[in-house]
Amino acid sequence: MNDEVVVEIEDAVVSYREDVALRGISLRVRRGEFVGIIGPNGAGKTTLLTLINGLGKLLQGRVRVLGYPLSRDNARWIRTRVGYVAQVQNIDPRMPINVREVVMIGRYGRLGLLRRPSKADWAIVERMIELVGMSHLADRPIGHLSGGEQQRVAIARALAQEPDIFLLDEPTANLDWRAQREILELVKRIHTTRELTTLFVTHDLNTLPRACDRVVLMKDGLIRGEGRPEEVLREDVLSELYDTPIRIIEHDGRRVVLS
Repeated sequence: MNDEVVVEIEDAVVSYREDVALRGISLRVRRGEFVGIIGPNGAGKTTLLTLINGLGKLLQGRVRVLGYPLSRDNARWIRTRVGYVAQVQNIDPRMPINVREVVMIGRYGRLGLLRRPSKADWAIVERMIELVGMSHLADRPIGHLSGGEQQRVAIARALAQEPDIFLLDEPTANLDWRAQREILELVKRIHTTRELTTLFVTHDLNTLPRACDRVVLMKDGLIRGEGRPEEVLREDVLSELYDTPIRIIEHDGRRVVLS
């Protein structure tokens, strides 16, 4: 991690119809940082990622990503440098597309839809599939995979863009405990080995990666606090954030959050 700021948000206000999703927030993220973003549902966490991904419509404020101001002219370029992974979606098992083809979709972010992928592009796809441990299922239809396997493919698709910034929006939601742990370990390894800047959104405190350098607390479209995990992941702070009594216990060498 260095001191270069790759995400800079100042007094950002974002509204969808009549609902204000972000209420004048400010955030700076340095290159190589791993930032966890937590808060209850409806806090504005996904909207924050959308803004960084060049898709948000600002009513007020300023956003710069990788040194470029968020604007209509720059939005597409920003999206080519940002890899985005959402939570697992239900996929029709009859969908006629396999793992390798899904991962290539991420490559089109760099190529543009009208260009044919080269051998070099397919080689990148194969490397990303191998990186997430899915080479043995590369020809399998995407709808025939488990939720955890589908999420590995989604991560490979995002990495096929060769991004500088890695956004993950509730990537372990709806997965069983083992799949959650495996995805968290994979994200941690990818962040380190590929030297990415990573922002990880979750409402489930027990899926917050231990690799986080900093945790941002969001509620009601506002950033309510931020700091190192040991500074903000406290019972009193979390109880106020989630409006419910929260306990933290030590179990098998790790902290477990109970509500």
